[in-house]
Amino acid sequence: MKQLFTNLSYVRYLQSRQSAVAITGRLTPSIGRNNVTKTKTLATSLLSLSAAAIMALVGTTSANAAPVSTTDTTGSVASSYTASDSGTASYWTPERMKTAKSGDILADKALQRSKLLNLGKSLTTEAPGAVSTVEGQKAAVDSKAINLKVNKSETPVKHIGKVFFTLGGSNYVCSANSVTSTNKSTVSTAGHCLNEGPGAFATNFVFVPAYLNGSAPYGQWTAKALYAPTQWSGSGNMQYDTGFAVMNTLNGQRLADVVGASGVQFNAARGLSYKAFGYPAAPPFNGESLKSCSGTATNDPYNPQFASQGIPCNMTGGSSGGPWFIGTSSSGYQNSVNSYGYGSNSSTMYGPYWGSVIQSTYTTAAAS
Repeated sequence: MKQLFTNLSYVRYLQSRQSAVAITGRLTPSIGRNNVTKTKTLATSLLSLSAAAIMALVGTTSANAAPVSTTDTTGSVASSYTASDSGTASYWTPERMKTAKSGDILADKALQRSKLLNLGKSLTTEAPGAVSTVEGQKAAVDSKAINLKVNKSETPVKHIGKVFFTLGGSNYVCSANSVTSTNKSTVSTAGHCLNEGPGAFATNFVFVPAYLNGSAPYGQWTAKALYAPTQWSGSGNMQYDTGFAVMNTLNGQRLADVVGASGVQFNAARGLSYKAFGYPAAPPFNGESLKSCSGTATNDPYNPQFASQGIPCNMTGGSSGGPWFIGTSSSGYQNSVNSYGYGSNSSTMYGPYWGSVIQSTYTTAAAS
């Protein structure tokens, strides 16, 4: 395996880059996978990138405005980006959707940057907070019948779908879910599906609920603003690999009124039973229909500093950002998202613990 960096001057460059980023979150970022020899999964691995390639990844920026820090009533800080939907809906032709890359590629890049940018940092995890629950929102009466075509796994769920976006000049696809909010227009996904972690926010971001075999029964919803914890956007801390997008109205309607929105819960007990959903695109899947996994969560034994939990699951790239529901169905409270796995044939999907930091980001997005 090639070395990720070649000399101390490169390491000092990365460390000086991070020190220039103002991070006002609750915790000291602490990423690293020392002594871990397993390869990252969800389709491809970038563990053998050369120093020049990693340098290019760290220095990558997109043609969007710098993140804006917005503070909610709890005093925590989230980074946000005000999106423009000019031309976004027309940008996503069927061909572009078909050829969009799986978002796990971005997770791989973020993992490598986080390892280098957090060299020597202490491994600190978030202290548990009080359990907080926000009830879901029901959609208006729906008369549409969704054509199931060849779907043999999960029947499409109205509030779960795919997100397509552009980051670093390339088009990507992830999974996402409509979540309850004051603005009735908020979508949850993985942090790496809307921000480089650390780095720029995505452009051309659209949400396609109940996607199935190229169809968009509830339309394509363009983003109004994107939000991520500063611990993610500023340092790529894998503890906080979650983001929220606020969508524009479509045909004068708000997203939750059309497809509904899941309730959410933060600071829940660890070790719960979950059902996770997503649109895996790497073999043996094709990304055209909804899949699911179920099981009891256990802590990540390879990188405990991530504070992540995993459930039995073999979903691949494209499922990133798909929702985890407490219980055995899509009607439970959402409590995490698909984030990462290990090995080319991973049998476990890991998701970030939704604590007070991610809750603060959600609160900011939901009230915008």
